[in-house]
Amino acid sequence: MNQTIPPIQTKTPKGNREPTLTCSLPPMNAAVFRETSGVGNGSDDCEDDGEESSNVYDGEVETTDPITKTKKELKGFFTSLLLMEEAHDKHDQESSDLDSRRQMLDFQSNYRKRARTMSDYYSHLQDYYTDADETSRITRNKSRSVAAASAAVVAGSDQENSNPGSDPGQGQQRRLWVKDRSGAWWEECSHEDYPEEDFKRAFRMSRSTFEAICEELNSAVAKEDTALRNAIPVRQRVAACIWRLATGEPLRLVSKKFGLGISTCHKIVLEVCKAIKDVLMPKYLQWPDDEALRNITEEFESISGVPNIVGSMYTTHVPIVAPKISVSMYFNKRHTERNQKTSYSITIQAVVNPKGVFTDLCIGWPGSMPDDQVLEKSLLYQRASNGGLLNGMWVVGGKGHPLLDWVLVPYTQKNLTWAQHAFNENIGTVQWVAKEAFGRLKGRWACLQKRTEVKLQDLPTVLGACCVLHNICEIKGENLDPGLVAQVMDDEVVPENALRSVHAVKARDTIAHNLLHHGRAGTSFL
Repeated sequence: MNQTIPPIQTKTPKGNREPTLTCSLPPMNAAVFRETSGVGNGSDDCEDDGEESSNVYDGEVETTDPITKTKKELKGFFTSLLLMEEAHDKHDQESSDLDSRRQMLDFQSNYRKRARTMSDYYSHLQDYYTDADETSRITRNKSRSVAAASAAVVAGSDQENSNPGSDPGQGQQRRLWVKDRSGAWWEECSHEDYPEEDFKRAFRMSRSTFEAICEELNSAVAKEDTALRNAIPVRQRVAACIWRLATGEPLRLVSKKFGLGISTCHKIVLEVCKAIKDVLMPKYLQWPDDEALRNITEEFESISGVPNIVGSMYTTHVPIVAPKISVSMYFNKRHTERNQKTSYSITIQAVVNPKGVFTDLCIGWPGSMPDDQVLEKSLLYQRASNGGLLNGMWVVGGKGHPLLDWVLVPYTQKNLTWAQHAFNENIGTVQWVAKEAFGRLKGRWACLQKRTEVKLQDLPTVLGACCVLHNICEIKGENLDPGLVAQVMDDEVVPENALRSVHAVKARDTIAHNLLHHGRAGTSFL
């Protein structure tokens, strides 16, 4: 017989002397097993400790041992269970895959249907708006044609009625296309008999100051008459702008007061503010000359006892509508926490002389910037840091400003000495001059206390015009009603690097020592 018999593997579990035989034999006609004992030397025969006899017939092996037979039956049973479980898992997986494919096909079909539906909808919508625009354009053209024809007929009839014997083709005048609006309030204010107190209450300045401003702006504001309308007078244009800045009222109320269109009022306000910035700012807002600086230092020294002070610097915020770009830059955290309302703002940094007149301005930086960063962005910082503007002179700042070679600020640490308390008290009198000036600025021009309708890019022009008009009123001695003075809130945050000059630290200590030991310290700090 040439058929090869595979090897027989013997497994002996621990603690059991009787081995477990696992035989794998192919079918064959006859086989003879010999009894063996002990361990074989690498032979392929089945091994057992005891004596085992097997009858071989029809290619099958019958084992007389009941334990071995039971184990074979259990093995077959568990094998059947495993095969059944595998078949069941395979069937479930096939069912799941089939459901997934069916759902994917349904989703793709629905998506294609929705896409076609939306495409058709937008196509119909675009056709609809195209037809509507065309219809509107045709209607406007017809209306204009009818209006032009009517105007020509009316103008011709008026010309014939006024000159019955003249040629109708000569000397015709076009009709003025201006909507009639009532400007009774302004006509009453502009009359000479109008009370001076009421005029000052409306425009925050006397009539003489108003007339002087109109005269200086005449060349920059005046307009010429056209064939379609008469030009708005200079006094009315300047009055509309100043009343808008003084009251902060919306443009629709300006339109009713002065008998002008809303868009016309908006345009007039911007044009007049630009004229004030271009024409009046170089004259009324400039850094003082040497003689004026000597007068300023003497007056500040008489107030505080500190020599060589040329100005008091302060930074305030003006509320604005949330801009469309860089919103986070203009977000004002301190105003939001104080007012319990989301606030956005831009900054105004100014240097003030003893009379409350602005001598330097820096307008338009976002409200999220602290005072020290606004100072670093200003032109004053660049000019002073180069040593050309402030040499041996001081500009008094607040707690939010750093101590520099030309910026003098109060002590901010805890546990101050008597000399430091005295210094802070005297410097506070100088800082109070700037705060009062800003209070009058915001009180005189109420548009700075509320969010205006002016665009962000136009705000520096409007704010600059307010500061110039403030200077004109201060120079001409225009007193402001104390009830109108606005309260200025301190938003000062001590900078991380507050001491930026060793020379300035020594100079400040010397000034504080001299104030205490020369009887200029006062007693309120005790």
